[in-house]
Amino acid sequence: MDSGWMRTVLVLLGVFGSCRGLQPDYTEQGDPELQSASGSSKYGSLWPLPQKVQISDVSFRLSVSGFRIRDAKESSAGPSCSLLQNAYRRYYEYILGGAGVKKQKPGKNWRSGPSELTELQVWITSPDSDCDAFPSVTSDESYELTVDQPVAVLKAPNVWGALHGLETFSQLVYEDEYGAKSINSSVISDFPRFAHRGILLDTSRHFLPIKVILANLETMAMNKFNVFHWHIVDDPSFPYLSRTFPQLSQQGAYHPYTHVYTPADVKMVIEFARLRGIRVIPEFDTPGHTQSWGKGQPDLLTPCYSGSTPSGTFGPVNPILNTTYDFMKQFFTEVSTVFPDGYVHLGGDEVDFSCWKSNPDIKKFMDQQGFGQDYSKLESFYIQKLLDIVTTTKKGYMIWQEVFDNGVKLKPDTVVHVWIGGGSNEEMGKVTAAGYTTILSAPWYLDYISTGQDWQKYYKVEPLSFNGTEAQKKLVIGGEACLWGEYVDATNLTPRLWPRASAVAERLWSSKDVKDISDAYNRLTVHRCRMVQRGIPAEPLFYGFCPHEYKGI
Repeated sequence: MDSGWMRTVLVLLGVFGSCRGLQPDYTEQGDPELQSASGSSKYGSLWPLPQKVQISDVSFRLSVSGFRIRDAKESSAGPSCSLLQNAYRRYYEYILGGAGVKKQKPGKNWRSGPSELTELQVWITSPDSDCDAFPSVTSDESYELTVDQPVAVLKAPNVWGALHGLETFSQLVYEDEYGAKSINSSVISDFPRFAHRGILLDTSRHFLPIKVILANLETMAMNKFNVFHWHIVDDPSFPYLSRTFPQLSQQGAYHPYTHVYTPADVKMVIEFARLRGIRVIPEFDTPGHTQSWGKGQPDLLTPCYSGSTPSGTFGPVNPILNTTYDFMKQFFTEVSTVFPDGYVHLGGDEVDFSCWKSNPDIKKFMDQQGFGQDYSKLESFYIQKLLDIVTTTKKGYMIWQEVFDNGVKLKPDTVVHVWIGGGSNEEMGKVTAAGYTTILSAPWYLDYISTGQDWQKYYKVEPLSFNGTEAQKKLVIGGEACLWGEYVDATNLTPRLWPRASAVAERLWSSKDVKDISDAYNRLTVHRCRMVQRGIPAEPLFYGFCPHEYKGI
């Protein structure tokens, strides 16, 4: 067999690689910011970096036979809090179920024998622990973690902070050179910089099996993301199985049985996310991006014309029919009961006016309303009616920035989602100057693929870099990394998303001053290996290897 061909096969299989130790110098050639990367960080492998961290050289071994995670006596959440009990089991398995991230040397003051950490006590300090609640944009996610011998203590006002603290504790655990699970004496005080830290996944352009969605929710928790923006339907397919309008998925999904999300599926995703402190915000984008809707709902879409005769094709939602709004009222009433979060994303982006312009009935309506030839006014007419409908369901709404740009009257608590333009500083300034809550995605479209370590450009984004007052900047509640589905399905979604999205996670969680690319690289390479060890096929940042390679194939 040709040796060159064999080498290619070995490289593709991940067999041929560097074997120069746990953390070789991963510096990318030609990148001066990474030339000082030494292979280790004083913060170990913490990701995202907590607000305040003190890690000493004193280390303890975890008692393999006796280590426990349990409720502190003072905690307001006891054994009846299934959310925490579920988390204890999950993190016990992460910490002791498999080999940990190796450390090259134990702490210089490592002590053998009785210096063992026997338990992690979790203390929920607020009378209302939120055990049975759903997370919201106002949830307190702060926590304090003290690791000392023989007991570590995790304090949090409620369960959401405790979940993050458990993840941080698990990241502190490593395998010493003797193979023992160890942890250094540490004091951590932590909270997120931004309240909204999201991932958008698109399940219309390619259907994503439930197990893929759940795996990525699990990975989101490992990175302290707290919003799953579920772009559930779009032009290509309508996989959401509506109880009120089952014909939408029967006619609009790729397959009416194998490629739909049943009510039980949706409920499973929402509960799985809740147990990890993650909100699920669905997006039902209209009036554009609705071709799949029209397959199961007659007369919902606008008939397009070629000259004076129908062309047989359809455009956006038909905004001039009363039946359109009757349908939307029923549909979004159902959505409001299925999805418990306080917000629904209504889209409103990329509306193509050409079909509306071709339709004689639309033209007549435009004249009657005095809209002239300004079809953005027709779009605003539709969206205003839709917003009024959603308001009656007691939901807040998020919209893409075009709705704001076109001058639609919005409720004061509307969240405007900025996506156009890489930096979007001007748009962020305009939206916040108008007094609207804002989230940023423009620089974090992860479906754009480039060679090399493109995580760096995501990491270097500063969401508040626009010109504006402090009051304006307080209106920016966070951002989202978006992975659109044109070229993504179950085969490649997870490695394309991670650890590139991890860069966004740290930018949205950690202090504004955390921006050392070299230190971030050293921590992220180990964090990526930790995700791989936990069964997540996160792609590598650069050459090297993990002590425990991915075994999913």
